[in-house]
Amino acid sequence: MTTNTTNKPPIWFWIVSVIAVIWNAMGVNAYLQQAYNTESYRAMYSEEQLEIAASMPTWITAAFAIAVFAGAIAAIGLLLRKSWAVKLWLVSLIAVIVQMGYVLMKGYESDMIMTIMIIAFALLFFWFSRMSEAKGWLS
Repeated sequence: MTTNTTNKPPIWFWIVSVIAVIWNAMGVNAYLQQAYNTESYRAMYSEEQLEIAASMPTWITAAFAIAVFAGAIAAIGLLLRKSWAVKLWLVSLIAVIVQMGYVLMKGYESDMIMTIMIIAFALLFFWFSRMSEAKGWLS
Protein backbone atom coordinates (compact mmCIF):
# COMPACT_ATOMS: atom_id res chain seq x y z
CA MET A 1 0.00 0.00 0.00
CA THR A 2 1.42 3.38 -1.01
CA THR A 3 0.69 6.67 0.65
CA ASN A 4 -0.07 9.76 -1.43
CA THR A 5 2.11 12.52 -0.04
CA THR A 6 1.76 14.90 -2.98
CA ASN A 7 -0.93 16.90 -1.15
CA LYS A 8 1.13 17.22 2.00
CA PRO A 9 2.19 20.85 2.34
CA PRO A 10 5.86 21.70 2.91
CA ILE A 11 7.13 23.15 6.17
CA TRP A 12 7.06 26.70 4.78
CA PHE A 13 3.25 26.36 4.34
CA TRP A 14 2.99 25.96 8.11
CA ILE A 15 5.39 28.83 8.75
CA VAL A 16 3.39 31.22 6.53
CA SER A 17 0.14 29.99 8.09
CA VAL A 18 1.40 30.67 11.62
CA ILE A 19 2.61 34.12 10.55
CA ALA A 20 -0.87 34.74 9.12
CA VAL A 21 -2.48 33.81 12.43
CA ILE A 22 -0.13 36.08 14.39
CA TRP A 23 -0.53 39.00 11.97
CA ASN A 24 -4.31 38.77 12.00
CA ALA A 25 -4.44 38.30 15.78
CA MET A 26 -2.55 41.59 16.04
CA GLY A 27 -5.16 43.13 13.73
CA VAL A 28 -8.03 41.85 15.88
CA ASN A 29 -6.26 43.23 18.95
CA ALA A 30 -5.83 46.64 17.26
CA TYR A 31 -9.51 46.70 16.28
CA LEU A 32 -10.71 45.76 19.77
CA GLN A 33 -8.44 48.33 21.41
CA GLN A 34 -9.80 51.02 19.08
CA ALA A 35 -13.42 49.87 19.46
CA TYR A 36 -13.21 49.86 23.25
CA ASN A 37 -10.99 52.95 23.36
CA THR A 38 -8.64 51.31 25.82
CA GLU A 39 -6.05 53.17 27.84
CA SER A 40 -3.21 51.41 26.02
CA TYR A 41 -4.77 52.42 22.68
CA ARG A 42 -5.02 56.08 23.73
CA ALA A 43 -1.42 56.00 24.98
CA MET A 44 -0.11 54.96 21.53
CA TYR A 45 -1.49 57.95 19.62
CA SER A 46 -1.55 61.73 19.75
CA GLU A 47 -4.78 63.61 20.39
CA GLU A 48 -4.94 64.51 16.69
CA GLN A 49 -4.58 60.86 15.65
CA LEU A 50 -7.24 59.79 18.15
CA GLU A 51 -9.61 62.44 16.80
CA ILE A 52 -9.04 61.26 13.22
CA ALA A 53 -9.80 57.66 14.24
CA ALA A 54 -12.88 58.73 16.19
CA SER A 55 -14.21 60.71 13.23
CA MET A 56 -13.88 57.87 10.69
CA PRO A 57 -17.17 56.99 9.01
CA THR A 58 -18.94 53.94 10.41
CA TRP A 59 -18.51 52.06 7.15
CA ILE A 60 -14.72 52.40 7.42
CA THR A 61 -14.79 51.06 10.96
CA ALA A 62 -16.96 48.21 9.66
CA ALA A 63 -14.42 47.54 6.89
CA PHE A 64 -11.69 47.43 9.57
CA ALA A 65 -13.69 44.87 11.58
CA ILE A 66 -14.45 42.76 8.51
CA ALA A 67 -10.82 42.86 7.39
CA VAL A 68 -9.37 41.67 10.69
CA PHE A 69 -12.02 39.15 11.71
CA ALA A 70 -12.31 37.60 8.24
CA GLY A 71 -8.51 37.47 8.11
CA ALA A 72 -8.24 35.83 11.52
CA ILE A 73 -10.82 33.18 10.66
CA ALA A 74 -9.18 32.67 7.25
CA ALA A 75 -5.80 32.19 8.94
CA ILE A 76 -7.27 29.53 11.21
CA GLY A 77 -8.86 27.93 8.13
CA LEU A 78 -5.46 27.91 6.46
CA LEU A 79 -3.95 26.10 9.45
CA LEU A 80 -6.82 23.60 9.23
CA ARG A 81 -6.13 23.29 5.48
CA LYS A 82 -9.71 24.26 4.53
CA SER A 83 -10.50 25.63 1.09
CA TRP A 84 -13.13 28.03 2.47
CA ALA A 85 -10.19 30.05 3.80
CA VAL A 86 -9.60 31.33 0.25
CA LYS A 87 -13.02 33.03 0.17
CA LEU A 88 -12.44 34.63 3.56
CA TRP A 89 -9.03 35.88 2.47
CA LEU A 90 -10.75 37.55 -0.48
CA VAL A 91 -13.32 39.17 1.84
CA SER A 92 -10.49 40.36 4.10
CA LEU A 93 -8.52 41.72 1.12
CA ILE A 94 -11.51 43.67 -0.20
CA ALA A 95 -12.16 45.14 3.24
CA VAL A 96 -8.47 46.10 3.58
CA ILE A 97 -8.56 47.82 0.18
CA VAL A 98 -11.71 49.74 1.16
CA GLN A 99 -10.29 50.80 4.52
CA MET A 100 -6.76 51.63 3.41
CA GLY A 101 -7.98 53.17 0.15
CA TYR A 102 -10.07 55.59 2.20
CA VAL A 103 -7.12 56.42 4.45
CA LEU A 104 -4.86 57.02 1.44
CA MET A 105 -7.45 59.06 -0.49
CA LYS A 106 -8.14 61.27 2.51
CA GLY A 107 -4.42 61.91 2.85
CA TYR A 108 -4.33 61.27 6.58
CA GLU A 109 -0.89 61.58 8.06
CA SER A 110 -0.62 57.95 8.99
CA ASP A 111 2.27 55.57 9.13
CA MET A 112 2.64 55.00 5.38
CA ILE A 113 4.92 51.98 5.91
CA MET A 114 2.27 50.26 8.04
CA THR A 115 -0.47 51.11 5.53
CA ILE A 116 1.58 49.54 2.72
CA MET A 117 2.42 46.53 4.89
CA ILE A 118 -1.26 45.92 5.66
CA ILE A 119 -2.15 45.97 1.97
CA ALA A 120 0.87 43.82 1.06
CA PHE A 121 0.09 41.19 3.70
CA ALA A 122 -3.56 41.06 2.62
CA LEU A 123 -2.48 40.49 -0.98
CA LEU A 124 0.16 37.95 0.05
CA PHE A 125 -2.21 35.89 2.19
CA PHE A 126 -4.90 35.85 -0.50
CA TRP A 127 -2.35 34.80 -3.14
CA PHE A 128 -0.86 32.20 -0.80
CA SER A 129 -4.26 30.67 -0.06
CA ARG A 130 -5.11 30.45 -3.78
CA MET A 131 -1.75 28.89 -4.52
CA SER A 132 -2.20 26.43 -1.65
CA GLU A 133 -5.62 25.46 -2.95
CA ALA A 134 -4.24 25.00 -6.48
CA LYS A 135 -1.50 22.71 -5.14
CA GLY A 136 -4.12 20.59 -3.37
CA TRP A 137 -2.99 21.48 0.13
CA LEU A 138 -6.48 22.70 1.07
CA SER A 139 -9.60 20.58 1.03
